[in-house]
Amino acid sequence: MSQPEIVQSVLGEEDVVTRVHLGGEDELFVTPTRTLVYRAEGLLSDESVDEFSHAAEQLSVKEGRRKAKISLDYGLDGSETFSLSAKRLDDALQPIVEGVLSAAGVTDEDGERLVQAFRFSELTFVITDARVVRHIGSAVWDEDYEAYRFADVTDLEFESGSVATTVVLTVDGRQERFKIPNEQARLVREKLARALCDYHGVGSLEEFRVQMEQAQAAAEGADTERDNTDFGAGPDPLSANPGELSDEPANATLSEDAAPAEPTQQAARNQSTGSAEAAAATGAVAEAKAAEAATTQSAAESPAAEQSSGNVAGADDLGFEGSGFESAAESEAGDTATADADYAALAAEVESLREVVEAQSEQIRHQQELVEQLIEELRRGR
Repeated sequence: MSQPEIVQSVLGEEDVVTRVHLGGEDELFVTPTRTLVYRAEGLLSDESVDEFSHAAEQLSVKEGRRKAKISLDYGLDGSETFSLSAKRLDDALQPIVEGVLSAAGVTDEDGERLVQAFRFSELTFVITDARVVRHIGSAVWDEDYEAYRFADVTDLEFESGSVATTVVLTVDGRQERFKIPNEQARLVREKLARALCDYHGVGSLEEFRVQMEQAQAAAEGADTERDNTDFGAGPDPLSANPGELSDEPANATLSEDAAPAEPTQQAARNQSTGSAEAAAATGAVAEAKAAEAATTQSAAESPAAEQSSGNVAGADDLGFEGSGFESAAESEAGDTATADADYAALAAEVESLREVVEAQSEQIRHQQELVEQLIEELRRGR
């Protein structure tokens, strides 16, 4: 997997031992001598690389619910701190601890690797493939530490308790005891026993004990010969059926918009009412004209009509022109035109509102994406 150009320029010819993903495009690169924290370009910062030397006198960790801080104290040269997501802390801390122990000369430079680092409140317990490192205190590590080489270990036992398990290391004839929480006891036992057995080339703790007894017997025999004391052929080698480590699984873990309804029903009711009124008016006019025609005909046939015909108005003079009254057809056409105009105006208004709402919704979505990106960057310790 390729590295960002800015990281390559800082690394130079140095190899990367471990690479840890910190979230997003941020990464942590660990080399034998330093740790590089790469931050990709984001809302809060530009692309950058911060460098932290492993030549520290103290390594400390402060862990919160979401964020954690790793601090490296360089004595008179001050200290440096960087933040990261709490859920990435264990992955990042393991290679940093390994680098600090190597830089301090606690571990050998030629190939010794860290197997597991445990943090139990005030106790830090580090297992490598050649030794155990124990530190007691608030810091993960400082110069006040104890180390026990596997070459000097002659026995390993675990004493179970109701709350904690005691690890008993026999080193050069003396016992070193320390307690670990029961929740982590199985993982510690498997990691420590396996590292010790691998170092001595045996398959189980039982085989390891047999090997230690044989070595002790051989040493006693050599001492006897030097003293010119004959105790016979010496003890017979003990036989044992090698057992396997617990095959129980190591399951412990480290620490948008609704438009108004269109008024189609109301318009239909209004149109129906107008049609009924127009029909009634049309019928009244027809009846009036029929009555007028009958009256005119009767008057024309009577003698009195002839004498007063000059005083009788013509039918055209009974029209509605200039009276301000509209015919039914004109009234119906006017109502329909008004309803159409109102509907068109309402539709245009609804369409305008829809466009505004869609634009606002798009803006809200964009703002939500920015907020989510900002939250993620904050969680990554920026």
